Amino acid sequence: MTDVIHTLITVPLEDELIARIRAVSERLLVTHHPTKPGEAIPDEIWAPTEVLLTYRAFPEPEQCPALRWVQYYLAGVDSLAQHPILTRDGVQATSMSGANASQTAEHALALLLALGHNLPGFLAMQGRSEWLPNRSDYHPLELRGSTVGIVGYGSIGRQLARLLRGMGATVLASKRDLMQLEDDGYQPEGQGDPEGDMFTRLYPSQALKTMFKECDFVVVTVPITEHTRGLIGAAELTALRPHACLVDVSRGGVVDADALLKALGNNQLAGAGLDVFLEEPLPADSLLWAMPNVIITPHVAGVSDHYDARAVDLFIANLQRYLDGRPLMNRVDFNRGY
Repeated sequence: MTDVIHTLITVPLEDELIARIRAVSERLLVTHHPTKPGEAIPDEIWAPTEVLLTYRAFPEPEQCPALRWVQYYLAGVDSLAQHPILTRDGVQATSMSGANASQTAEHALALLLALGHNLPGFLAMQGRSEWLPNRSDYHPLELRGSTVGIVGYGSIGRQLARLLRGMGATVLASKRDLMQLEDDGYQPEGQGDPEGDMFTRLYPSQALKTMFKECDFVVVTVPITEHTRGLIGAAELTALRPHACLVDVSRGGVVDADALLKALGNNQLAGAGLDVFLEEPLPADSLLWAMPNVIITPHVAGVSDHYDARAVDLFIANLQRYLDGRPLMNRVDFNRGY
């Protein structure tokens, strides 16, 4: 690293947040150049850039010879793997995994509670000005005492486990690497499951059917990769008990859409809360819209008014590591897919 570290930020951030980044070190020469879709950044800005915080603006390799680190502004990196600057030797990429964990876990929890307490049915009755004839016909599926399976034990899954444990649920989890229990990514203090001890049992992804048989609820939080595409299909959904509900806050394509439609239509599971879809926006003619046991939200689980501040917290933590010559958090392995 040179004495002066040219840092380019192409994300539109408030002046207060830019000031926080500049205050990290006198070695940082921070250029804030917010870009709109399709807007080009001048070569004279690209040329000295060593550190880049960006959402959509990426240079061609020849434009940015000094680039050493790209901090992407989102948690999901599935759209980045083919960009040549990110595969150049000497350039490391990091994601914002963890910056969206709190709000996404809360969204998943909201869907779990809504499904378990029949909010879709009650809202439909409200629209008809209809009162429940007999309260003994209402049988809520409470989180307290239930078993919740979390597919993917990253930052979102770990924060959800923390929330569920506090509500008295038993947490089961599945993850790709069963030997890595501790969280080596970014997690704000007091959140998540840093030590990997908030679940009762841990399953490999090949054993999802075994885990599903034990679950009252399943929440899907994995990234989309070649290994997770179609990860949950007919065999896994059939393993669920008829009273179970599924919540998906991952990426469209992890859950087989056709298999899910069939399982819901055949009452193989009681309901689903879906925030992600293979085609977005979800087409108006999708059968999911009219299903009474389905809650649809428009891919907003990770949205928060606090996202910019949380993302800057993560960026600053990684900047400190970069300045100290320590390994960065949330290093992206494009062979792995996240």
